[in-house]
Amino acid sequence: MSKYPFKNFYEVVENNAEKFGSKPIIFENKRKITNRELKEYVDSFARYLRLLGVKKEDKVAILLKNSAEFIISFFSIGKLGAVPVPINTFLKSNELSYVLDHSDSKVLITEREFEKTISSIINETKVKKIIWTDKTGGLDERNFSFQEGLTIKDHEHITPKADLEDTAVILYTSGTTGKPKGVMLSYRNIFSNIINVEKVVPLSNKDRFIVYLPMFHTFTLTATVLMPLYFASPIVVIRSILPFSNILKQTLLKRVTVFMGVPEVFNALSKAKLPWYFMRFNRLKAFVSGGAPLPEATLKRMREKFPKVPLLEGYGLSEASPIVSVNRLEKQKPLSVGPPLPDYEVKIVNEEFVELPIGEIGEIIVRGDNVMKGYYKDPQATEETVVNGWLLTGDMGYLDEEGFLYIVDRKKDLIISKGINIYPREIEELLNKHEYVDLSAVVGKKDDTHGEIPVAFIQLKEGVPKNVNPNIFKSYLKDKLANYKIPKKFIILDELPKNATGKVLKRVLREKVNNGDFGEI
Repeated sequence: MSKYPFKNFYEVVENNAEKFGSKPIIFENKRKITNRELKEYVDSFARYLRLLGVKKEDKVAILLKNSAEFIISFFSIGKLGAVPVPINTFLKSNELSYVLDHSDSKVLITEREFEKTISSIINETKVKKIIWTDKTGGLDERNFSFQEGLTIKDHEHITPKADLEDTAVILYTSGTTGKPKGVMLSYRNIFSNIINVEKVVPLSNKDRFIVYLPMFHTFTLTATVLMPLYFASPIVVIRSILPFSNILKQTLLKRVTVFMGVPEVFNALSKAKLPWYFMRFNRLKAFVSGGAPLPEATLKRMREKFPKVPLLEGYGLSEASPIVSVNRLEKQKPLSVGPPLPDYEVKIVNEEFVELPIGEIGEIIVRGDNVMKGYYKDPQATEETVVNGWLLTGDMGYLDEEGFLYIVDRKKDLIISKGINIYPREIEELLNKHEYVDLSAVVGKKDDTHGEIPVAFIQLKEGVPKNVNPNIFKSYLKDKLANYKIPKKFIILDELPKNATGKVLKRVLREKVNNGDFGEI
């Protein structure tokens, strides 16, 4: 039997319909979709897309909030051998225009919420047809109805056209430097990720996952949509992360067993006053954190609150489909993102690409079937990022003697002051333990004397007076850090800028502090 039992996602949908036909696979509010119904919807919508002219390798953009329609669209596009392009729903019009145009998307599947933004930019793109999930009126030769697409029955059978090496999805990165890049992941890339997770975390169709983080994000898409589907595990779809109480309610009512999130979610969960009945009757077996490093304080609070539910921290990036490493149920180490998944190699190298000894900090590089095909229409960036099969992650870290990986920082977040490396995460970990601090971010500001100096941004906990003297944080760090690591200025903000998954946008803070937005430092 092949290492990969399926060539594409449609084969998974087909297999589930055959084996678990009447079993629900998607829960959304009061709606329930069985495996058999999901296959029927996908078959019908794939025919509809074909009638609209979609063929193999065409790009079809999905601009939808979390919904069954997102999932149906994703699998239907793939069934034709076309390529889904999930789009960040938080993008502004110029960013949306860039992604639609760069991706060569011919068709856009979206909802009324984005109508104003779309109408202002659609003529600047290659999009010829728009399918609306929540519109029936006002349709013309360019605008079509999703609901109509679920009723197309009278056409010949479509054989799934995608193979393991074909592009399964193009995911646009958040563009920390320059324009966003389209990460092309093959079916092999994503199946490799799922199969390797299965080797270390026992999952089955008896598990239930909850999906509340945006589905356009690589971690959410692979870990909470495609992976559960692979195991025929039902997923509970939540349209939005707010109100958070709804996520807890659905976790309890729908008997969720696997709860995946990002550090900000676990930070909130660890501090929330949870009702006794939630604590007593929940069916949770595991928490999994990804997307950004998990602060030690959050990990400690989660362990105290949920002593019987392990919180497994993992590490990954879009270019790695995305999971590279994860802590194991049988052994976890605080602040470590765990050992690499079984079939993947991880090395720590210096600037000359020479492997460093155990415990030494360098750039993390990864090799395995999870490494992306490349960046769409950007061979130069691909060559710079994937070298001899090794993915250069741009993250700094080290391995311990047991092969556990520790993330120290992003390479570009590294602050070099008078030739000495300063790792912002070390400072943030300490600041986040302060009784007044909810969240912190440390960035480098260019400086004529030092090269760069560290500057700290702080988001205070609720109830802490906004006029707190920032010097208290300086005093707090004084006996905990070498002088050169202590930020030269502490700036208090109502809220730190974040992306869709709650990761702090240090690029924004770095630009502002270097543009003098916060005055002289």
